[in-house]
This record gives sequence, C-alpha cells and structure tokens, in this order.
Amino acid sequence: MLESKISRIQRDIETMAQYTATPGNGMTRLSFTEEDRKTRAYICSEMGKAGLHVYTDAAGSICGRRDGVGEGAPIVMIGSHFDSVKNGGNFDGPAGVAAALEVARILHENNISTENPIEFVAMIEEEGTRFGAGLYGSRAMAGQVSNNEIKTFRDANGISLEKALQDFGLDPLKVKDAVRNPEDLKAFIELHIEQGPVLESETLDAGFVSTIVGITRFDIEIEGRADHAGTTPMHMRKDALLASLEVAKTVHDVAYAKGEGTVGTVGIMQIYPGGANIVPGKAFFTVDIRSVEQRNIEDIVKEMKKTLELVSARMGVSVHMERKISVPPIHLDKKIRGIFEQEANHRGISYRTMVSGAGHDAMIMASLTRVGLLFVPSKGGRSHCPEEWTDYEQLKKGVDIALGTILKLAEANI
Repeated sequence: MLESKISRIQRDIETMAQYTATPGNGMTRLSFTEEDRKTRAYICSEMGKAGLHVYTDAAGSICGRRDGVGEGAPIVMIGSHFDSVKNGGNFDGPAGVAAALEVARILHENNISTENPIEFVAMIEEEGTRFGAGLYGSRAMAGQVSNNEIKTFRDANGISLEKALQDFGLDPLKVKDAVRNPEDLKAFIELHIEQGPVLESETLDAGFVSTIVGITRFDIEIEGRADHAGTTPMHMRKDALLASLEVAKTVHDVAYAKGEGTVGTVGIMQIYPGGANIVPGKAFFTVDIRSVEQRNIEDIVKEMKKTLELVSARMGVSVHMERKISVPPIHLDKKIRGIFEQEANHRGISYRTMVSGAGHDAMIMASLTRVGLLFVPSKGGRSHCPEEWTDYEQLKKGVDIALGTILKLAEANI
C-alpha cells in the first residue's frame, strides 16, 4: 500500500512558511508579492522534480501536469491555494499544496501510470486579502473573473489587480485564457485544514465535506459629516460610525435568529477622520454572510438594506454598498466522498461527514466538475492566526486518503 512521507510533507510546509512579510508574527503572503514569488519558485521546483510539466496559467495559478495513457481522457485535479490572510498560519492552503506535491512525488518515484492525466495546482488570491474578492484563481478557471474586477479592484496601496498582473509578467487581457472547459475535467480534490474544533474535539482523523456554505460579502461606505465633538449637539449629528453600528447589529441579530448553519460578521471597520474630538464623518466596513441555505443569506441582505435605508433617512447620511462576492451553498460529490470513506476504512483512519463553514476553491471548481473536499484536524480549532497548527501525523493521514482517491479516480471509470 502506497503511503506518503511525513518528512517531505513537513519540509514543504516549513519551507513555504519561510516566505512571509511578517516573520515572527504569523504568515502574511499576499498575491503577486515577493513572498508569492519565492513560494511559487519552490513549488515549481518541487513539481519539476516530480516529473511534472509545469506552467503558470493566464491568471497566475501554478499547474503541474502528469499525462495519462488514455487518449483524450479528462483531467483529475488536486490542489489548494498558497496565499494567506494577514498574520495567519502556515497550514491554511499550503497543507493542500503539500498534499498535491507529495502525491505527485509518490506517483513519479513508483513509475505509476494512470488512464487519466492528473494536474497538481497551487492557486492564488483565494483569501482575497490583497484585492478584496477571494477565490480568484479558481474563479478564473471557472470564467468568473470580469474585466471590471481586473481593472477596478485595488489593494490597500491603490495598486490595481491589472497592475499587479502586469508587474508579475502576466497579461491582464489574457486572464480569460485560464478558463477550463468542464468537458476536459473529471474531478477536483482539495485537502484543507478544518479551521474549526470539531475533528479534534471528537478525536477524529479526517472530515469529508458534504456541503460548503454559501458566502456573500459586501463593502459598505457610509458618508456622514465630520464635526466638532464638543460643539455639535447630539440631535444634529450625522455620525457615520453610529449608522454603521446599527447595520452591524442588524447583521448579527438576523444571523443569530436563523440558528445553526448561518453566521454574519463585520470584520473590518474603518472610521474617518479618526480623531477623539471629531464626530466620525465616514465609516467603511465589510459584511460577511454565510449559510448552508441561500434563502437565509438573502434574508439577512434584505434586512441589512432595510436598515441602511432607515439610517440614511433618519440621520441624513449617504450609503454606498458593493457586493464583492456571492457564491451559493455547494453540495459536493457523493461518489468521491464514498471513495474517501473506502480509503479511510482501508487505512484504519477515523472520519466523519461534515459541513464546511469556510469558503474554499473547491466550491468554485464544483461549477466545473465533480469535487471532493477533505479536512484534517486543526489544533484547538485555531486558524487565520499564528497559532494555527495541524499535527504532521494527521496531515499525513489526509494525504494518504487523497493519494488513494486520486489513483482510483485516474484509473477507473468512476
């Protein structure tokens, strides 16, 4: 029975962890930066050593292809992302990239041929940390990246996605060439850390995802009027912060009322001009809504818009709202989940079926092909923080399940 090697998986994780803009304070690797460049050099090198034909697609994701013996057979894909949030951890994304690299090595060193070609992918800008709209690499493959996004989405320094692509040697006008034809794909597999406490609390080795929650994300700007904090009466204020807090409370209250499986978060709040003695004249904030039911998401959006209209009329503030991302809940492939279970049972690995409350490239790839998403435990349920950790022994078990699944998908008429 083929197995992965912990030492190589650990080396992959630890090597990629070196390339951070915040050494000593977690992982910060934004897309199309120097840290990105160094990480992709390592990934490309390891893909090459594993005998893959390595290339960068038109959107900037890394692909390594291993040909199959079947003429015209569709591609089986495995991979994840290698960008990060600010001050995050070393496993969110890279765990799945390391899994893909290790599967490629095992196939190469054992001279295994498969009916279907296999592509090992490392995607970018999944987090959306730099340009605001996540899942960019997979959305490009699915034809969901617009020219408007490329031209208008900007980072904190005002650099557009278009400029970042150009600076990285990529042509913004050719991003559409990254689009994949569903007929050319057979399946996509992603290994990811759970980013939650369930597997660890239940002492389980793996989680096989049945559904990924839908995600809708907004940028909202409320324009009031900056005034002197001491001389402006309370009833005459156009306080942008106060207005934004009413919206935040609406999001919380409606999401809470929906119960388990629905959440709403205001994760960024910026106040201008930001003086202790100035009534806030402008507020910018983000709203992130997630649910296993699309109607719950739309209900929260409806109530949020209603609150915005009310505060605008009552307080005399103006509102600008932009929907940055909208992905419905995704139900993943049952047959692939069945293969996960077969591999786990064969290897004595404990598991459960679960829902993913986090967005993943897998949810976008599901619009193109059948998808399987495999979780490994997160220590203490921590993620998006420097303390993020997954034991390498647990990660190895996940890689072994992915390995067996890839072999079955690429060798059988499943």
